[in-house]
Amino acid sequence: FVIAFTERRPDQVSTNCYAQSAQIRKIRRKMMEIMAKEAGTVQLRELVKKLIPESIGKEITKQTRGIFPLKDVLIRKVKIIKKPKFDITKLMELHGDGDGDAGVAMLRPEAEEAQNTLTAEVKATPMEEDE
Repeated sequence: FVIAFTERRPDQVSTNCYAQSAQIRKIRRKMMEIMAKEAGTVQLRELVKKLIPESIGKEITKQTRGIFPLKDVLIRKVKIIKKPKFDITKLMELHGDGDGDAGVAMLRPEAEEAQNTLTAEVKATPMEEDE
C-alpha cells in the first residue's frame, strides 16, 4: 500500500493542490507498475533492503513527475499475495549435502533433572507392572 501527496507548484497561491481524477488513475496505474516490477524481480531479502531507504518511493516520484508532481511517497504496508515456489535444488545448493554434520553420540548420560518427566514416567510404569 502506497500513500502519496500532491505537491504545490512554485508559483501557486492557494494552499490546497488537487489532482484530477484522470491524473489520479494514471498515477495509481504507474505506482502499481513500478511496485510490481520492483517486487517481482528480486528476492524478499533484497526487497526489504529497497523498502528501508524508500528507494521505491523515490522512483515513483520520478516516474509520475510528468503526470502530476508528488511529494512524500511512502510505502506503508506490504503483503505477500502468493507464496514463492519452493525449489529443493536451490535449497540443496545453498546448504550442501549435509555431509559431516550428522552429530556425535553423547559421552555421558543425561542428568535426571534434564530428562523429560512425561517420558520418564512412561518408562518407569511398565517396569513396575511387570514385578
